Amino acid sequence: MRDHPALRQAMARPNVLFGGVYGAVLASSVVAALTSYRTTESSERLYDAKWLLVTAFAAALSHGYAHLIARRGAATHAGLRGAVRVLLAEWPLLAATLPTVVMLLGAGWGWWRSSGIEYVAFGFNITLLFGWGVTAVRAAGRSWRSALAVGCGDAALGVIVVVANAVIK
Repeated sequence: MRDHPALRQAMARPNVLFGGVYGAVLASSVVAALTSYRTTESSERLYDAKWLLVTAFAAALSHGYAHLIARRGAATHAGLRGAVRVLLAEWPLLAATLPTVVMLLGAGWGWWRSSGIEYVAFGFNITLLFGWGVTAVRAAGRSWRSALAVGCGDAALGVIVVVANAVIK
């Protein structure tokens, strides 16, 4: 298999890693919280997809806004274009939630069973966290063995964070 250093470097940018990890945790946490209080009917999954999107956009806007404020504290002036660029840089968070949104929409539209889709989404997002961990370590030039170990640790930590979020909500 060929190595793609440019792709690996792009995927290892801090905003991409941060957004990918945050989006995967957010998607699992929102689905777990919504599922724990309602039935798993198809119509409810459409509602879940809508609220996951609303929550992801709110989180992305919040992070972008926080970055703008932090840059002001560093005495930099972003201007309108810079502000828009900062907000658009939150795309990885949104992108990381999209697979779960598609799973929920598919369940809502009857493409597959609605009951249990939250477990599929959870498994997918934990796998995604494993992948982000591996990507970060490999981009840092460390060995595959180290990357796989860190990826497993990141996935385990993701399980703990998602479960804690679900229990708190």
